[in-house]
Amino acid sequence: MQLSDIGLQIAAAATVPLLPVVWTQGRRVREDIPRLPGASGPVTGQAQGTGMPIRLLVFGESTVTGVGAPDHAQALTGQVARTLVKTTGRPVRWRAHGQRGVTAQAAHDGLLPTLPKAPVHAVVVALGVNDVMRWHGPARWRRDLGRLVAGVRARTDHPPVTLSGIPPIGRFPALPEPLRTVLAWRGRLLDQATRNFAASTHTVTYVPAPRPEQDAAFCTDGFHPAPAGYAMWGRRLGRAAARGLQRHR
Repeated sequence: MQLSDIGLQIAAAATVPLLPVVWTQGRRVREDIPRLPGASGPVTGQAQGTGMPIRLLVFGESTVTGVGAPDHAQALTGQVARTLVKTTGRPVRWRAHGQRGVTAQAAHDGLLPTLPKAPVHAVVVALGVNDVMRWHGPARWRRDLGRLVAGVRARTDHPPVTLSGIPPIGRFPALPEPLRTVLAWRGRLLDQATRNFAASTHTVTYVPAPRPEQDAAFCTDGFHPAPAGYAMWGRRLGRAAARGLQRHR
């Protein structure tokens, strides 16, 4: 275990006395945050380019369903595809395969079996906020994430995977203090576990989630990205996915 891991665990443990307040706030937040719909329109599409198309799969939780964006072109999958086109010049045939509220284990058990078995060139995985919200520890998260990534690759002919870091929960406007700080530390623990998993796994690349400085990056629920937030995130993931294609072609 690295020293940074130990420091994160100590900081997270220091928040334990706040748990009674945090549990109360958590229940209230779940009741108060408006339940916005996912992105409208088809979950598959194509971004125009020249040459042989890149087949892209984006897999994960509510951000992959596009909550906070009017359509998938402005949500995470469309932004990743747009960046892939800009980076490679090639067209991108994309699929968004997500489900609101899933943890890594729930995605493996329920969402993964619904994924069509078909070869793709690149996979992007965006998960983890729900694991943080359900207080899953880093060991469980890393185990569940490993099973899920292996399962996704098995159904898609073993392409390279770009793995998003945990979004910066401490910046979510909808969360009050001290809930925000406690979840932020839990998120950093799982984010470090994500980084460690990717570093030890062939063909998996970790990409830190952006840390938006302005509330304009969030949609009206104060919890999910707005199109501007998806654009920042999609650019990072798309560039990393393009590098992964170069390394593994």
